[in-house]
Amino acid sequence: MLTAPNKDGRPLFAAKDINDFYLQHCPKIFPPNSSGGPLGLFKKLSGPKYDGKYLHSIVRELLGETRVSQALQNIVIPTFDIKLLQPTVFSKYDAINDVSKDALLSDVCISTSAAPTYLPGHQFETKDKDGKHRAFNLIDGGVAANNPTLLAMTDVSKQILLGNQDFFPIKPADYGKFMVLSLGTGSAKVEEKFDAVQSSKWGLLGWLSNKDTTPIIDSFSQASADLVDIHASVLFQALHSERQYLRIQDDELTGETSSVDVSTVENLNRLVGVGKGLLKKPACKVNIETGKNEPDAHRGTNEDELVRFAKMLVRERRARIQKKGNDNTL
Repeated sequence: MLTAPNKDGRPLFAAKDINDFYLQHCPKIFPPNSSGGPLGLFKKLSGPKYDGKYLHSIVRELLGETRVSQALQNIVIPTFDIKLLQPTVFSKYDAINDVSKDALLSDVCISTSAAPTYLPGHQFETKDKDGKHRAFNLIDGGVAANNPTLLAMTDVSKQILLGNQDFFPIKPADYGKFMVLSLGTGSAKVEEKFDAVQSSKWGLLGWLSNKDTTPIIDSFSQASADLVDIHASVLFQALHSERQYLRIQDDELTGETSSVDVSTVENLNRLVGVGKGLLKKPACKVNIETGKNEPDAHRGTNEDELVRFAKMLVRERRARIQKKGNDNTL
């Protein structure tokens, strides 16, 4: 939404417009499901909860024929190919160099949001430079990278190793200059609902549905996200640049606010309130033993840290513009 171009070559959305987009469209993307009893259970077991038709139509309407290579900034979008059983990552850099990865941005967005059990997988084709068809059979990238921070860092590192001119000549010691702002979308409060004794008695249905949760999916997605946060935190500490990494995530959500698809006006507004409340909370770092976020005594609030990051980005942009001007002069 922030990097897709409009007809004037400007971002399709400003950040301030995103809340309104969700408030308007979420109730139609995730319409209330009144199916209960045996029929409702059968539907849950026999197909995705939502057909995705409205989501697909609004994404295609907004993005039109825009392709990954036309994004205004460098992007990295994870998906998972259910046929090949391996991650498929789309990035602007790859799309520029490999036409078969230069898919329609709408197809990529539909794919990366196809959360198992909630929305159907997505199939589409592209062509390589020789005109040969390449098929994609994709579902939500969160299966492989629920927290895509390391994917972004890896993509930048790869471009540096390839000598991409978008980056200054960089030495190993300069990796401490990485700046990472990782924004989470919230997760459920750890309520210790289960233990090993209980889970040892579960069969397939027990792991798929238990106390209004999906233990197997929740375990995979939470473990993936936490492990990336731990890796990034340790890496930045090793580089003596821990203040260059900021993870903002509310891991204390409860009830409907922690759900994936409750899209009532009341719940969506509660989520807006959670986001605003996060600004005033102290910046946190992950406890590598418990996986929980704990206040970082060396930092202020999330709002303070975001302002500091913005200032660093402005200084970096000015330095790059100045260097580009000097290079052109030479």
